[in-house]
This record gives sequence, C-alpha cells and structure tokens, in this order.
Amino acid sequence: MKTVIEPIRDHAAYERALKEVEELWDAPEGTSDGDRLEVLTILVRDYEERRYWSEIPENPVAAILHAMDRLELSRKDLEPMLGSRGRVSEVLNGTRGLSLEMIRRLHRELRIPLESLIADDSQSAA
Repeated sequence: MKTVIEPIRDHAAYERALKEVEELWDAPEGTSDGDRLEVLTILVRDYEERRYWSEIPENPVAAILHAMDRLELSRKDLEPMLGSRGRVSEVLNGTRGLSLEMIRRLHRELRIPLESLIADDSQSAA
C-alpha cells in the first residue's frame, strides 16, 4: 500500500515527490496511479511556485520575464494581458508602466505576486 500524500513543506519532501512523479510518469489517466500522479504534480508545482517566486527580483519586468521563462511563454502570449505587440514590447523594455488592469491580468493569468507587479519599476531589468 502506498503512503498517504502529504503537503510538500521542505526540499527533502520535494525530492521524494519528484522521484515518485518520475516513477508514475506513464501511469494511465483514470487509474489510481494516474490519480496519484496528478495530485503529486499539483503539489510539486505549488511548492515550486512558492519557493521560486520568493527568490525573484521585486520589479515588474523581472517578474514578468521570470513567469515567461517558467511557463515557457512568448511575447505573443502576453498580448491578451498587456495589449498589442507594441505594448508588450514597451512594457518589457521598461518604457511603459503597467496599468491596474494589466496588473490584475498578469496576477490572475500568470500567478505573479502582486508585490512584484507594483514594485518601483524604475529599476526594471529589460
């Protein structure tokens, strides 16, 4: 019988969960192993987001670039949240600040912490 799935609270638990995810990777969907894999991947993703978001620079452009890298997004993927291609370019180049609606969309869609999106963007990394 498999152990009970518990929250991932530290790096050791994270490593154990990753090992089990690897072992279950090809488990068919809808089976007990497939369900276990699904739950473990949710827990792993949650731990990674909590851990890695706390380590990013606290400015909007760096936060957006970090989210793009983590989620493997292109500039085009940001258009629904920021506007036109030109607007995306202006935001990422640091020549345009974020509007309140952009902040809301980025937070909701990319799960970027609000603190990172409202930080002083005069130090933004382009």
